[in-house]
Amino acid sequence: MSAGTSPEAAAPLDIWADVVGQEDAVAVLRHAVADPTAMTHAWLLTGPPGSGRSVAARAFAADLIASSTPRSDGEPTSGGELAVARAGAAERVLRGVHPDLHVVATDKTVITVAEVRDLVTLAQRSPAESGWRVIVVEDADRIVERSANALLKAIEEPPPRTVWVLCAPSEQDVITTVRSRCRHVTLRVPTAEAVAGLLVRRHGVDGGEALLAARAAQSHIGLATSLALRPEARARRARVLEIASRVRGVGDAILAAGELVEVATAQATASAAERDATERAALLRALGADGEATLPPTVRAQVRQLEEDQKRRAKRAVVDGLDRAMTDLLSFYRDVLVVQLGAEVSLVNEAQAADVRAVAASSTPEGTLARMDAIGVARTRLAGNVAPLLAVEAMTVALRPQGEGARR
Repeated sequence: MSAGTSPEAAAPLDIWADVVGQEDAVAVLRHAVADPTAMTHAWLLTGPPGSGRSVAARAFAADLIASSTPRSDGEPTSGGELAVARAGAAERVLRGVHPDLHVVATDKTVITVAEVRDLVTLAQRSPAESGWRVIVVEDADRIVERSANALLKAIEEPPPRTVWVLCAPSEQDVITTVRSRCRHVTLRVPTAEAVAGLLVRRHGVDGGEALLAARAAQSHIGLATSLALRPEARARRARVLEIASRVRGVGDAILAAGELVEVATAQATASAAERDATERAALLRALGADGEATLPPTVRAQVRQLEEDQKRRAKRAVVDGLDRAMTDLLSFYRDVLVVQLGAEVSLVNEAQAADVRAVAASSTPEGTLARMDAIGVARTRLAGNVAPLLAVEAMTVALRPQGEGARR
């Protein structure tokens, strides 16, 4: 080992440590890295929200790029130096700052033809430092047909050192012509215990609190992290769950619906304001119009297009926030049904156990199922572009007591 290279520095980096509960998928991806005959140039990683698709994609990219760093024309003779070089490459990939990795993650409703064509051009470039160029598309379900047509040739016949990794909730969410050209790897929902272990290891969260957050998030890694680390996220979720107990009549239902939509809109606006301004400033700089009082017609057209994209993104953020609230409510009524049926399973919402039991005692299993159905209908309406307030009001009205009486 050369001077300055310590045993600690040369220690192997656990690239896959944050991909929890996905042993089968990880085995497939690691085998492809290790065995060239198992490698393909287009992959599709699917799994439910929170399963860690993008984390697995980045780990796969890190393993590929690190294992081929440095290239054969510049490989050090020292094994210690090689280990350090590869660990450094993997660490940069996982942080998203390696030149051979390109990640596409969008909040817009679609990935446009222009964006796809830029990716196709990028795919033609040789790797800068390693043996692979990896392009990760985290939202492949947002590639619509007109954009997919521009991508097909690049996926079907990519350059020999380019790998595409597409991520989506399911195969059916990806255009048929695209998914048929990819090797498919399915991720599953990790256990609450696995997610809690990640929170303890990565963020130092207390084990008991980590497990509560993981269960409340229904093993969604991102949501569990937010609940474990952000008191305001826990308070907001608790307020949503209170709807099940405090909606007693139509007036309560209308007020609760307005509150849900107002909070979702405020969250979307707050998170988008700074980003929208930054995007507008960057566009004006790129077009040479930064600081101009009057914009030329061509610049105005592009700014207008950006503003339309931002409006669509804001609308999607509101819908996503409401859908998350409805998912939380579904988990509450799931717990109510568990209590009513005497099932021997853990509650999702342990912190609200008293409220769960109170609602269970004052209603029937049939009533609980009807409320869960009403939430499902509201989610479908939101996905179908029904006005959010109308969809949520119909749902909250259906959640009020219907004279079913206490469960016998």
